[in-house]
Order: sequence, then structure tokens, then C-alpha cells
Amino acid sequence: MDKIELTASKRTSTGRKVRELRIEGKVPAVVYGRGVKSEPLEVEARLLERVFARAGGNKIVALKVGDGRVRNVLIHDVQRGTLRGELTHADFYAVRMDELLKAEVPLRFTGESTAVYQDEGTLLKNVEALEVECLPADLPEAIEIDISVLDDFEKTITLADIVVPAGVKLMDEDMDTLVARVEPPRSDEEMAELDEAIDEAAELPEGSKDDEPTVVSEENEGDKDRRDKK
Repeated sequence: MDKIELTASKRTSTGRKVRELRIEGKVPAVVYGRGVKSEPLEVEARLLERVFARAGGNKIVALKVGDGRVRNVLIHDVQRGTLRGELTHADFYAVRMDELLKAEVPLRFTGESTAVYQDEGTLLKNVEALEVECLPADLPEAIEIDISVLDDFEKTITLADIVVPAGVKLMDEDMDTLVARVEPPRSDEEMAELDEAIDEAAELPEGSKDDEPTVVSEENEGDKDRRDKK
């Protein structure tokens, strides 16, 4: 597996000063791992965006901190701004190349299903990623699923049908877990019923003041008692 390189610097800014880093075009980060002391870092935002686009969360990144040694890391987690979507924080997980790790690997659906393009069915993906265990060097970029086997509406793909690369173990032990299938197109009657249900749900019932509940407090309850005695 080809490594992707990224250079970072040790970070001294904490608390409110972290905002100044972001204004300067840098992203606060942290590196940690088993047997690795947590260390705050800062990374150029443009470089991190470029590396994350290539590496995602399951490609080894060669992280060089200053003039120190290079660490093999995974980009374990990132945070983005709510308005512009820019990277605001990153977690790097240091891995040992001789030690098993667990990670989520996305599924990549390939091929064509005749039940979709000929019979106008809809491909339903029940699983988008799977947790695996392997050595860092064996960590796949994605697990490919060939949907050409779904040539009718009765066929399904389960975990038992998935072939993973050598050295990779699926962590989900339920081999009957549904991964993908093709749903047949709805009939005209079903579509009409669905449209009717949507229309009914969209209609708001007309309310009136008479329908509103009367709130009785100790104060107005006493007033009511006095009016009743008159």
C-alpha cells in the first residue's frame, strides 16, 4: 500500500488561541495511539484537505512532525465547520505496522444489475461500510461488491457472499446480514396509495379556540367557585 506524506508542527496554542490558528489557515490536530503519548499538532489546512481527500480514514499516512521521526497514522476523525464545511480539527491515530488494527472500510459497488436497468428495479444498499481487522499494510481502500449477480428480484447479497483480501477479517460474525438487493418497481395502484398517504399526512386539521384545553390554576379555580355561588 502506497503511503501518503503529511508534515505537521507541534502546537502550543490552546483554548481560545486555537481560533487564531484557523484564521492563519492552519488546522489544530492531535496524534495518539497505543503506547504513544498524546501530542497536539497544527497542520496547513490546504495540505490536510488534499491528504484527507486521498487517504480518507483507511489509508496509511506518513506523518512527519517537524524534524522528528515519521509516524504511520490513520486519519481517525475530522471535524468540519457548519457553515463553510472547512476542516476545523483532525485526530491522527498512530499505528504499528506489525500490530493488528480495526477500521471501517467502505463498500464499492461495481457492475450492473439487470434487475435494475432492464426490469426497472431499485438497488437497495443495506450496508455502506464494514469493520475489518488486519495489519495496517493489508488495510484495503475499499471492499468491492459485484451487483451483477442481482439479476432478478429474488437474489440478495449477504456478508457470506463477500470475498475480502488475504489477511483481512470481517468483524461482523452474522454472515446472513443483508448487504444489497433489488426492489421491484411499485405498481400504479401502490403509487396512487402512496401519493394519497402523503397528501393526507400533509393536511393539517383545522383547529378552533373551543378545542383548546382550559388551564385551571388555584387562582382561577377559586374565581370559578365564587361565580358558581352567586
